[in-house]
Amino acid sequence: MIGKRLNFARKAAGLSLRDLGAQVGLSHATIKKYEDEQTTPSSGTLLELARALNVRVEYFFRADVPMLDHFEFQQCGSLPKKRLDAIKHKAIDQMERRLELENLFPVSPITSFAQVEKLPAVVTDFTQIEEATERLRQAWGLGLGPIADFTGALERRGICVVTIDVNADTEFDGLAVSVNRMPIIVVDGNWPGDRQRFTLARELGRLMLADRLAESLDEKKACIRFAGAFLIPQQSVAREFGERRNSIEPKELALLKEKFGLSMHELLCRAHDLGIVTSAQRGDQEKYFLGKGWHFKEPGKAYPADRAHVFERLVFRALAESYIGEAKAAELMNLPLATFRAARTLAARMLP
Repeated sequence: MIGKRLNFARKAAGLSLRDLGAQVGLSHATIKKYEDEQTTPSSGTLLELARALNVRVEYFFRADVPMLDHFEFQQCGSLPKKRLDAIKHKAIDQMERRLELENLFPVSPITSFAQVEKLPAVVTDFTQIEEATERLRQAWGLGLGPIADFTGALERRGICVVTIDVNADTEFDGLAVSVNRMPIIVVDGNWPGDRQRFTLARELGRLMLADRLAESLDEKKACIRFAGAFLIPQQSVAREFGERRNSIEPKELALLKEKFGLSMHELLCRAHDLGIVTSAQRGDQEKYFLGKGWHFKEPGKAYPADRAHVFERLVFRALAESYIGEAKAAELMNLPLATFRAARTLAARMLP
């Protein structure tokens, strides 16, 4: 068991055998023997390995969760295999802890994800995607206004949101995966909130439009259209911008970004998608953004990122119901016991 866990944690950290060996003062061959379970590390070595891999020692003795190997990437772009493996193992580690926590409850406290029956069986054009997002928002009781807690809206409907640190890799912002038939959206926690929200909405589109898109529609373009339409529906766009515009002030876009949590660029794209501005007008505005460097970092204060609340809340619920003790709670949160205790007494924040 220790060997498999060690291999898993090393890949999650993005380390080679030599990298890990150098950090703990051992040869790569010794690390390989540990992983192959040809020999067992001493308690002192295990502690050093845990420190190097940023896990608690208890991690190496955690029971396996069945079928977690069925981790299917729906999107991976051009990421190298080593980076993809690190993302995969970080996400699965969080999922293991979540599934272990859920299994502690006599009745699962998590609502199961269900497709929305009102969505069309086959989506053949972007107009149907616009309609599908409005139906979904209606089914979820979200209305047509801004969604303040987007992550919470997903989690309350059985979609697990996993936030991981990918070191702001420009080739990765998020992806949708399936573990034990549970829909999961993995998002990079380093990006500004507006980009995180767009990623979540895009991957929600991937889940909702799965097996519904006609062959004539490009999946990536369809999911991008879904994301924009879900975050600011057509009626809201028309209300905010009007039916036709000759130009849109950057300050207008900045104010709407604060309201809807959608980037200035994506708001401009929504206005273009719905025929409020022409392609030429959008092109001119994008050139202006490019000249200002706003394609890389938009002006003003960054939109705050959403936080996934369900896992943390369930840890404290399990603790209150005496399903677990403090040590197990700290292990599930992957925190030192002292840090967890400080957070429990509200003396410190649990997570950033």
